[in-house]
Amino acid sequence: MKKILVIEDEPEIRDNIAEILQLSNYEVLRAEDGLSGVELALGATPDLIICDIAMPGLDGYEVLHSLHRHPRTSCIPFIFLTASTEKEQIRKAMTAGADDYLSKPFEGIELLKAVESCFKKRQLRQTAAAQRSPLPGELRPASIRELLRLQPDLRDIHFFHKKQMIYQEGQRPTALYYLVTGKIKVYRIHPDGKEFITNIAGGGEFLGYTALLQDINYQDNTQVLDEGALMLIPKQEFIDLMTADSRVAQYFIDLLARDVKTQEHSLVNLAYNSLRKRVANGLLQLVAKFPEGDGEDISIGISRDNLSHFIGSATESLTRTLSDFRNEKLIDIRDGKIYLLNRERLSRLAN
Repeated sequence: MKKILVIEDEPEIRDNIAEILQLSNYEVLRAEDGLSGVELALGATPDLIICDIAMPGLDGYEVLHSLHRHPRTSCIPFIFLTASTEKEQIRKAMTAGADDYLSKPFEGIELLKAVESCFKKRQLRQTAAAQRSPLPGELRPASIRELLRLQPDLRDIHFFHKKQMIYQEGQRPTALYYLVTGKIKVYRIHPDGKEFITNIAGGGEFLGYTALLQDINYQDNTQVLDEGALMLIPKQEFIDLMTADSRVAQYFIDLLARDVKTQEHSLVNLAYNSLRKRVANGLLQLVAKFPEGDGEDISIGISRDNLSHFIGSATESLTRTLSDFRNEKLIDIRDGKIYLLNRERLSRLAN
């Protein structure tokens, strides 16, 4: 039975949440303020924490920050409860490191869906981690973030809007970018004007390090696909960190090696694979990285133009292939999203 800790200072709301969760066969722990919530979390190590933001004493952000500093609780999924519907408040909640948020008042079904979604995301992360265990001496993502001081209380968070450019080809690099939330496309433009997307970056990825390490102007462009948040490390500070700590240097050398391998794979894929195979491969890559929904309703939110630039085809050719996949019951397209109906068959097609 999974254990969920509810930290809420209003008794009625706390009891209602507990009752809903208990009826769904979850074990529930309760805390009436932030301090007792932190103590309970450290002692009981719950599988999930649901925490109000506005509380006397320690507020929700301070609770999350405190728990992230302890190895036993740093990876526990965290859902914020907020009475505010302001976008800035919601962004702040997510960039602080929460997995989800619920705006009060909410229905019981909303609560249960958020809980189930958090557990599924955690399972996906654990599966991915098991498939790629760090080598001896290799830094984990949490370790590199700590070495680079990438915490909300140590660095400013910069918010960016959809279609906003982060940097462009030919510009001189001035900082290393760390993507906290959102999606950013990295692309190059051929002399004939055609765009080719080399990467779609998500939360937890670094941008712009190649130009910094080679001390050259940017060779590509970056544009925001979904509203997101970034942290910036000034160029000289990044160089100093690389020089002072060999672990930081090794981490970014590994990233460069990975990028070379990825680009080689992309070139082979573009040169030798059929369009059907490239489309199937592209859909699977994106849904593994940016899944929306769960189960049979898992989908990808990406425009036809961006998808065609990602797989290296004309938009018209991509549209015909997607139509064929739809007729073959491999995918469905609704409300601008692509739903993967048969990932097993798509995997066979991609391979």
